[in-house]
Parts: sequence; structure tokens; C-alpha cells
Amino acid sequence: MGSANLSRLQGLFAVYKPPGLKWKHLRDTVELQLLKGLNARKPPAPEQRVRFLLGPVEGSEEKELTLTATSVPSLTNHPLGKADLRSWVSLPSKSLSRVSVEVLRLLCQAHDSPPKSEVLDQEVGVGHRLDAQASGVLVLGVGHGCRLLTDMYNAHLTKDYTVRGLLGKATDDFCEDGRLVEKTTYDHVTREKLDRILAMIQGSHQKALVMYSNLDLKTQEAYEMAVRGLIRPMNKSPMLITGIRCLHFAPPEFLVEVQCMHETQKELRKLVHEIGLELKSTAVCSQVRRTRDGIFTLDSALLRTQWDLHSIQDAIQTAAPRVAAELEKSLSLGLDTKQLPSPGWSWDSQVPGSALGLETDARQ
Repeated sequence: MGSANLSRLQGLFAVYKPPGLKWKHLRDTVELQLLKGLNARKPPAPEQRVRFLLGPVEGSEEKELTLTATSVPSLTNHPLGKADLRSWVSLPSKSLSRVSVEVLRLLCQAHDSPPKSEVLDQEVGVGHRLDAQASGVLVLGVGHGCRLLTDMYNAHLTKDYTVRGLLGKATDDFCEDGRLVEKTTYDHVTREKLDRILAMIQGSHQKALVMYSNLDLKTQEAYEMAVRGLIRPMNKSPMLITGIRCLHFAPPEFLVEVQCMHETQKELRKLVHEIGLELKSTAVCSQVRRTRDGIFTLDSALLRTQWDLHSIQDAIQTAAPRVAAELEKSLSLGLDTKQLPSPGWSWDSQVPGSALGLETDARQ
């Protein structure tokens, strides 16, 4: 495969992970489709090299020979010309003379037998993972895109989820199909009560986000970041919710949209469970779906029928400018703001003690 085609396969793209599919299986499937696409492409024409060939003089009836400069194809990198000459060197000494062995060793050094395949360099990396039950946007990286995945992690970009809950029962793993632990009534639950709980969640987590960002909010730069919603934690932190709202409420079912960072899908399911408890009822999670990861949305995620070489190359080229701009903006935020020294007290005592973070509000 030509270097031009390989250069178009360097970067980030997003796919849609259906529920029930493990992320490792998805990555292996995409990697296999890329290998098939690379191997199916027509190999480039061999390079031409000048060789002096011995032959008769043109127009001469005599048998005089002369050297003529001729352009001939170089088969050094041809797949059929990459035989492993080292296997000949390892033959018993009775099969080859000492001179033949030395000649083969020299050929091995000149041939660099066999050169590493370009295809093996195209490893597929996975960004923020989704567990088997969750679905939605999953970001993958190819080639130097694997390094960009690390940059995305360090940028602490937010992600959007739609989380579906069912009132009236509790299970051991917070999932709808888990082992049933308890059944409760939910006739008293209203949309207003749910909205009030969600507002308390958002408020408590925003306070925690300010503390984990370790910024001096008295500075103009930090204030402008807070107004634009660009505050990010400087290091690892528990799940932080930057926004949450109800999209649909039809008891026993409700659907909430969550904007967060540093989350796991299990924590989002536990969030539904704790919302049910605050509503003086119980609730289980029936669906977790990621709708956005950084700049990647459902609209830019490739469906399973699009996991092929051509579609992935186009997706990488389309996303490349936006990825570069977002990472440059996010990674430079921490350099342009004044940070406070780490406080002597433990942050763990000041941040939400659960996914809801309602205990802190109750004490104030």
C-alpha cells in the first residue's frame, strides 16, 4: 500500500457500539476490516532502477558486447521477493558449502530479510470505553491517533449520555435484568419532584468541579472559564456531573440526559438507583447510551455497515481539523489560568459523598 493511503489512516474516528457487544470484540472487528481493506488494494508499481546490462551492439553484425544503461523494475520490496533467506542459512552444513552459507548471510544483511509489514503498524486504540450493556459513541484511534487518545484523556472533555430509568423496583446491580431486591410504589412521584432532585444534583457537582479544578476564581481568566463552562479538573476525580435534565417522564419510565466526565457506566446506573431513593421510591436503569464524546457525536459515528477502510479514512480526515482545534483549546486552558496551591485539608470531605451529592446540601 502506498504511503499516501497510509497517511490518510492516521487519526481519530468514532463508531457506534450497539448494546451487547464488548468493546474488545468491536476493536478486533474494526482492525480486521482495516486489514482486509489494506490487503485488497492493488499494490503500487515497483520502483524503477538503472542497471547496466551486457548485450550486443545495436546495428553491428559482430558479436561484440557492450554495457547499456537500462531502466528495470526493482523487486526488493515485492511481496513475492521477500523470502526469508535466514531459513537457508539454518540448513545443515552438509547441504550447503561454507562459501554458500557466507554468501547467504551477506544477502540477508543486504536484503534486511524480511522487512516489517506496513499493515502491522496500523494498531487500533480505544478511547473512553463502554461496557457490554451500554451503547453509543466509541472513539477509536489508528496509528498516531493512539497518542491523540491520550491527549483526549488529559483534556478532560465532557461526554453526554441518555440514561433510561424504571421506577418501582431495585436490583442488586442497578440494571433492569438484575436480581430483584425490592419493589415499591411510585404513584407519588411527579415531574416537578424529579426536576428538583436533578437540580440539586447539578448544583452539588458544580461545587465539586470548582474544588477539583484547583483554580483561583478571583482571577479574570478563571471567571471567564466558569461563565463559559470550561472548568476542568486538574487531576483524577470521582464522576463529576456538569449538567443533568429530564427529557421524558411517563411513570414508571423516565429519561434523563447527563453531561459528565470521569464516569463509568456502572456509576450512571447507580445514579438512577439513588434518584429513585431520593424520590422515596426505587428505580433501575434500563439503558445507558453515550451520545457525545468530546467533539464526536452520534451523527459522526460509523455504523457497523460502515466499518470499512474507505469510510474510516474519510471519517479520520473529516474529524482531524476539529480534533486538533479542540485539543489545542482544552490542553491550553490549564496553562492560561492561575492555580491555587493544594489545600491542606482533604477534598474527599468536601465533595459529594455519593453520585447525587445531596448530603452536602442537606448539611448547609
